Amino acid sequence: MNQSNLSLPSGCVLRKAISADQWSIRLLVFSAKLDPTQLNWQQFWVIECDGNLVACGQLRNFSGAQELGSLVVASAWRGRGLGTLLTQHLINTATQPLYLECLGQRLAQFYSRFDFVPISFEELPKFPRTRGLSTLKGKFRLSQLAKRLLKVPVVLMEYRGQTNS
Repeated sequence: MNQSNLSLPSGCVLRKAISADQWSIRLLVFSAKLDPTQLNWQQFWVIECDGNLVACGQLRNFSGAQELGSLVVASAWRGRGLGTLLTQHLINTATQPLYLECLGQRLAQFYSRFDFVPISFEELPKFPRTRGLSTLKGKFRLSQLAKRLLKVPVVLMEYRGQTNS
């Protein structure tokens, strides 16, 4: 997917999150019923339109990997390419192997357009903990438990395209 074909609607800007965005990010994440833990505003990129935060997503850092997470577009702004633009930007910003977890096949199909492929839990990297960073496998362990016990349709995915780094 070529980012140069994407553009923001008039009055919108893509930028790194600032401290003042913390509550707006939390509200977006809660509105989408996503995991509200591990929300670190310093890792977020946001799209602001006419002074309102309408989309957000973060790159969580783990030992030897990154996770594309907490990607949300406000319901009133969906269907305008903001999720596509933000996803592509986060992929281009990533500096390590990139993974994500999503709920259901519809989201898995969305991410497959960006060269993410479904993987099994066993295929996740087994990097040791370093410098206080936990492992990606440790973070995804809880969702795999929910998948097995509660039949939650969690899909783990790995980015297999080319990065800019």
